[in-house]
Amino acid sequence: MKLKFLILPLVLCVLLISSCEKKTDCQLEIRTIDANGNALGGATVKLYANVKTSSGSTVEADLKAQGVSDGGGVSTYTFKLPAILDVSAVSGTLTGQGIVKLEEGQKVSKTITVK
Repeated sequence: MKLKFLILPLVLCVLLISSCEKKTDCQLEIRTIDANGNALGGATVKLYANVKTSSGSTVEADLKAQGVSDGGGVSTYTFKLPAILDVSAVSGTLTGQGIVKLEEGQKVSKTITVK
């Protein structure tokens, strides 16, 4: 009888602990378009963080990623932690810039116009 009273709380604790695990990955979707709003496939997309040093200069941090947009103009990325990143998209001689804020456990979408 006492064994039943000990097992039930143990089972409940295990279930509660396993159900509390949050998905903390930050999903990012970058959509590249041209000046007319058409999807731009084959664009090189670079994500990076600029950091100011104590001397006042700016350097590129180690947190970075790079990819190429697919035929629909989309490239996707997954980061483990939230961050604020600069976005640069290049297609031939055309470029586009932007900034994106990654949210914990969220999927963030950003459209970059390449002109």
